[in-house]
Amino acid sequence: MANNKNLKPFKKGEVANPNGRPRKYVSILKDSGYKLSEINDTIQNMMAMDLTELGEVFKNPKGTILEKTIANAMRKSLEKGSLYSLETLLTRVYGKPKETSAVTTDGKIEFIVTKGKTIL
Repeated sequence: MANNKNLKPFKKGEVANPNGRPRKYVSILKDSGYKLSEINDTIQNMMAMDLTELGEVFKNPKGTILEKTIANAMRKSLEKGSLYSLETLLTRVYGKPKETSAVTTDGKIEFIVTKGKTIL
């Protein structure tokens, strides 16, 4: 269990992260006036690029903010060895994969009666 002696309690109205959670790339781009279809098309095209091509997109002075933002997000993910930004971009374009779960049962139902109450 963690030692809480060094933690200072928050005062009323004080928050741990005053700036809040960082906004996701797609939310920022939508606020800049891009349509979701434009964002998705750009993400799909850029996912097929190699690192050299991504670098060229980012350095291109005529590149759009959309292209530069996505290229930078992809580059940062690769440098950090994290798939978070790439997963976020792919999920925006293709949706989340279906999740499945397996449930097994033996078909037995047990009843326990205690002091007039039935417990399943």
